[in-house]
Amino acid sequence: MTDPVIVDAGPALNFFSINKERLLLDAIGKIAAPETVAGEIRRKAHRDTRFRAAADVWTKLEQTAWLAVLSDDVTPELASGVQRITRIPMAERLRQSKDLGEVMVLAHAAVQAETGRDVVVLIDDAGGAKLAAIEVARLQRLRAQGRCVGTLDLMNTQVVLERGAGRRYLPDRKAMRRIYAQLRECDDGLVDITQTDLLSKRVWPNA
Repeated sequence: MTDPVIVDAGPALNFFSINKERLLLDAIGKIAAPETVAGEIRRKAHRDTRFRAAADVWTKLEQTAWLAVLSDDVTPELASGVQRITRIPMAERLRQSKDLGEVMVLAHAAVQAETGRDVVVLIDDAGGAKLAAIEVARLQRLRAQGRCVGTLDLMNTQVVLERGAGRRYLPDRKAMRRIYAQLRECDDGLVDITQTDLLSKRVWPNA
């Protein structure tokens, strides 16, 4: 059985806000999120009208097997991960809200990977992606030293859409254009679709 993809607030908010949670789940399967991310999604959904629909989607998914919320209670393993990633003790880092969601996503992922599991995280933020790359390299070094650790892989919104291309919820290029435009209304960090491969022959080989 594949472990759930651990998601950061940004991508989850974007898909949930346009009611495309089924597209997300069809593309990547079950998801998990740290308590910090769950709280961030609820706060932003109530504060920003762009994300209003996300709160209802989140509440609905919490009652299913598709979403697991990961406890952020301090454990030695989680505290070690947070301190390694941020160079700040976990108790102190939890009091700093900036980028806390992605830090907790990576800390949970690292703890799981160190038990031998292969873990995937969904993060769009460039800073979070850089931190993820550092963890990926660390795990690779541990494996090279003979340690029985798993892997960490990073995906972003573009990868989700590539996986969904041609499937039930993203059947053609027209749907891709429409849904990507909706996502960009929620996230101005997404580049114009023409700067991606999402309409290319590689993504749509049979179109």
